[in-house]
Amino acid sequence: MSQPVYKSQPVYKILADAAYDAAKSEGRFLGTSDDLRDGFIHLSAPHQVEGTLAKHYAGQADLVLLTLDAGKLGESLKWEESRGDDLFPHLYAPLTLDAIVSAEPLELDDDNRHILPEGVAS
Repeated sequence: MSQPVYKSQPVYKILADAAYDAAKSEGRFLGTSDDLRDGFIHLSAPHQVEGTLAKHYAGQADLVLLTLDAGKLGESLKWEESRGDDLFPHLYAPLTLDAIVSAEPLELDDDNRHILPEGVAS
């Protein structure tokens, strides 16, 4: 399958605060246990963030949403079919801190659902 060109679109990584703090101190992020098991760092396109939060992080506090510059991830960023046959961004390299555009804490609303930062598609 050919790779779509989404280099101008941001991609996102959801992390526990502690994992983000560790990445900042190490200068890079190697992946969660799920990422390491699968051989790539799981990322989301803007329209996938809400579904990823609901499926894998429902009700979880102390999360941060990293906005990443897809162009800085280079050829290690691959778009592959996953949930619902949608193409998801997968990073086959460590995530370097220079690719992080912003880091936003994810708050929970009264129904224990994550509140997406402004500008992230729902």
